[in-house]
Amino acid sequence: MLRFTRAVQGPRTSQWATLQIEEGVKKQKVLALGNLISTGIIQREETSMEKEIAGHRRGHFNLADAMYFSQKGCEAVAEDEVTWRFYSEELVSWNLLSRTNANLHNVSWQLTVVWVFGILIRYCLLLPFRVCLSVFSILLLVFATTVVRQFPNGRVKCWLSNQVQMMCAALGVRSLGGLVHFHNRENRPQGGGICVANHTSPLDVLILASDGCYSLVSQTHGGLLGLVLRSCMQTTQHVLFERSELKDRHLVRKKIREHIADKAKLPVLIFPEGTCINNTSVMMFKKGSFEVGGTIYPVAIKYDPCFGDAFWNSTKHSFVTFVFNVMTSWAIVCNVWYLPPMVKEEGEDAVHFANRVQAVIAARGGMSVLPWDGGLKRKKVKESLKEEQQKKYCQIVTENGSMGNGSVC
Repeated sequence: MLRFTRAVQGPRTSQWATLQIEEGVKKQKVLALGNLISTGIIQREETSMEKEIAGHRRGHFNLADAMYFSQKGCEAVAEDEVTWRFYSEELVSWNLLSRTNANLHNVSWQLTVVWVFGILIRYCLLLPFRVCLSVFSILLLVFATTVVRQFPNGRVKCWLSNQVQMMCAALGVRSLGGLVHFHNRENRPQGGGICVANHTSPLDVLILASDGCYSLVSQTHGGLLGLVLRSCMQTTQHVLFERSELKDRHLVRKKIREHIADKAKLPVLIFPEGTCINNTSVMMFKKGSFEVGGTIYPVAIKYDPCFGDAFWNSTKHSFVTFVFNVMTSWAIVCNVWYLPPMVKEEGEDAVHFANRVQAVIAARGGMSVLPWDGGLKRKKVKESLKEEQQKKYCQIVTENGSMGNGSVC
């Protein structure tokens, strides 16, 4: 009897071991693909120009220095670390959405059936419900803010305004299939403070507004998004500006400084990146938000791209197209972390303070830190940035005495 049991278990055990090995290999491949997507096709070492060039410096000008710049140029042509941050994040595995389909539905007929069934659910069941709920929430916002506007200024009007906006924001999040998890709510922004967060799409505002009220600092918009902003401005003080107007920037800074001086007013919500990033990194924070003083309340927002893409590529899609793509996704799963408040340290300038807040948000959200300006999404690299790199190299050469006592900088 024992021999028979061993004879039966022998093949089963070997089959089980084989399956375990195959699953382990698949997991390793998925992890390797995930690392490749997160780091890019080119493996770069995070070292500065000074360290790399100093490795082959011999106290005089070295022609090999040209190889360093040639290498960096070739890497940038093949794949730079900035441009792809302005496009949707690459997925490790297919999420059965048509916009991420690269003929994957033809892998097998079973997968094709699941994909078609998913289309029917998303477009015939979820989309109509979400459209109706979003229309209701917008109409409710317009009607309720118009009514609340008629009340005399006071605590009652302020309370009603806050309740209306939070309720409509919560309905808006649900209409877009949002599943939001808030963490460390004891650190929520307080009146007279400045809330800063990484920016992925207009959903960031909707998600934060569903858990608290803010005075928004934003550029002017038209269309559907402009309608929502104008409705909110009927009962709440928001600061809208034109990005191209330099005088508007100084005016905005002045308004923010006056706003945070009154602790009874709502906290100011600012996205210092200045544009939407695909949620894989946190790009350079503009220093203007950190020059006005006051307490900074950092917030890290991280989306799960497996169920839907929350990133808005405003250079490619209109706001209505973006909303349609979100509504036809499975869901928008998001985690929000309220981080401890931060203040500028003694002797610290606005740039270093902004970098410190940026690093804290990126670390909590599991994103990389990039020193590049998000304005590169619409503009070319400034000449000042090029000159800065040239001056760094010039300083390295002169400090090593290769140019004698003269200065070429």
